[in-house]
Amino acid sequence: MAKVSAVERNLKRQRLVAKYAAKRALLKDTARDKDLPVEERFAAQLKLAALPRNSAANRVRNRCLVTGRPRGYYRKMKMSRIALRDYGSIGLIPGLTKSSW
Repeated sequence: MAKVSAVERNLKRQRLVAKYAAKRALLKDTARDKDLPVEERFAAQLKLAALPRNSAANRVRNRCLVTGRPRGYYRKMKMSRIALRDYGSIGLIPGLTKSSW
């Protein structure tokens, strides 16, 4: 199991990303628009920099829903390779069989 604080920090980041997504997208579009004057684009860039760092989507870490493990994450199942193997061995994942030879 991962530290509870690490999992909670990641959940806080997910909430911040959802909260600021629209504002961040609007400011990014404004800053990238070459047709606008330089002053307006620069002002949008400054506003974007003033937003919380944890509201950026790339700061969210994919974590296993079962254990909170950050590595070996399967996006389709939303769990780590270890949890996937355990659940597959028990038979909780349809269509998954543990290979052995």
